[in-house]
Amino acid sequence: MELIVDAIMSEFSDFNDFSEFIVVVIRLLFAALLGGVLGLERERRGKAAGIRTHMLVCMGAALFIFIPQQAGISDSEMSRVIQGVITGIGFLCAGTIITGEDDQGVTGLTTAAGIWFTAAIGVAVGLGREQTAVLCTVLAWVVLYVVPFFTRLIRNDPS
Repeated sequence: MELIVDAIMSEFSDFNDFSEFIVVVIRLLFAALLGGVLGLERERRGKAAGIRTHMLVCMGAALFIFIPQQAGISDSEMSRVIQGVITGIGFLCAGTIITGEDDQGVTGLTTAAGIWFTAAIGVAVGLGREQTAVLCTVLAWVVLYVVPFFTRLIRNDPS
């Protein structure tokens, strides 16, 4: 019985100490928060990829980066991990883009770009670059919330 307990304990020993556990929790919660901020706009507009999707994308990207980082992989190996995340997110984004018939055109490009950018923010969080992630979230928020206001002004301009 002791052998079984030891095997189970060693299988669930990812963290060297409690501080490492706290770092994982903080990074994943922070990624969820930042992703949720960006997903809020898509949710508000009734798009399929809303808060939950953006939160999961951001947390997933952070986790895909953080786990190999914890394992101590080299920079060149991390580059391949990041490439894999980008490829996977590209596939997810392609599913949000719909080509309409007649005069509907293409829809979902902004949602796809938002998911792609949210994944990039998740990568930044996973790498421990929280300040960069916050700055990028603020810039994306400006693009999603503020730019449409000016776009509407320009479209209504009679000159």
